[in-house]
Amino acid sequence: MKRVFCLVLDSLGVGAMPDAAQFGDVGAHTLDHLVEAAGGLDVPRLSALGLGSIDGVHSVTKSRSPEGAFGRARESSPGKDTSTGHWEMMGCPLEHAFPVFSAGFPPAIIDPFVKRSRVPGVLWNKAASGTEIIDRLGAEHIASGKPIVYTSADSVFQIACHETHFGLQRLYECSQIAREILDPYGVGRVIARPFVGEVGSFKRTYNRRDYSMPPPRDTVLDRLKKAGLPVVGIGKIEDIFAARGVTESIHTEGNRDGMRATIDVASKLERGFVFVNLVDFDMLYGHRRDSRGYRQALEEFDRDYVELEKQLRDDDLVLISADHGNDPTKHETTDHTREYVPILAAGKRVKGGVNLGTRDSFADIGATIEEALGLAPVGPGRSFYSAITTR
Repeated sequence: MKRVFCLVLDSLGVGAMPDAAQFGDVGAHTLDHLVEAAGGLDVPRLSALGLGSIDGVHSVTKSRSPEGAFGRARESSPGKDTSTGHWEMMGCPLEHAFPVFSAGFPPAIIDPFVKRSRVPGVLWNKAASGTEIIDRLGAEHIASGKPIVYTSADSVFQIACHETHFGLQRLYECSQIAREILDPYGVGRVIARPFVGEVGSFKRTYNRRDYSMPPPRDTVLDRLKKAGLPVVGIGKIEDIFAARGVTESIHTEGNRDGMRATIDVASKLERGFVFVNLVDFDMLYGHRRDSRGYRQALEEFDRDYVELEKQLRDDDLVLISADHGNDPTKHETTDHTREYVPILAAGKRVKGGVNLGTRDSFADIGATIEEALGLAPVGPGRSFYSAITTR
């Protein structure tokens, strides 16, 4: 293969993992539950590839003769967040979970943040829904100049500020300061959450930026880059990997823009790896518990994928997966859910109807990408490349 595309449908889980009880996620199933709640799902291309044939998926029509290979993967790392899922996918599973501060960050973190950021203080400093907290505290933030700091069940320090009244670049500077302060604590990500609008109609923007801890070991991205291969990150990939292993980054404004960028890259790139995160599934629909919106986004992706296929070549491999779950029918929280993730493999040289079963780690995806691009996988994932291709 000369080119591999990996499309991450952010949060599209396909059923609770055996240890879901430890995460408060018994019975979660993002895909099946959103389809049931939204009254159906029309994704003919994903169905043809084998989405409905994945073990544990009951909501999608099964193809009698799937064109792609299909399966699911369990997460070996202890977590259910973006960084953990993406890092494991690229061959860097974690042995220990990132620390969380659901009750709020201590003065040892907040005090130097306030001093170095030169702000009069912070608002909230507890777990919260991002959209709800700006509705609740946006006016006070504007009047006081205090950033809204909040977290979740993930290891995140989120800073919400108004783009006009506080300033977008100032928000980014504050986020970089927070990243430096939080490094010794091992917090996974600092997320800048800008919003615009007036009281009663605040709206978050796509100027979000993630400031991540760097992966503790080399990833598939690092090894591909060292081998001289182009590695294109689309969406928030560069942020998730702290810019490591990426030779070109394209930040996008949602799923449709992400697929537009992917199609454009596919029309030009001669060789290499294209890693795409489609964040709207998670940010706009999973966290906001919007099953109908999630359904619509999946149907839009299905149509956009057909357009991508028009730019694919005979020696291309496409892998479609997810990084965690976010069951939109789980209304007691707005957090991610601990779920299996789907695997779909497509391309002219992919054997149709191959059932990959349940893989032991997301890292099998990364190992497959390495082998497809001519590298010898170094683990810990097990490549399924030979099982799905005619070579």
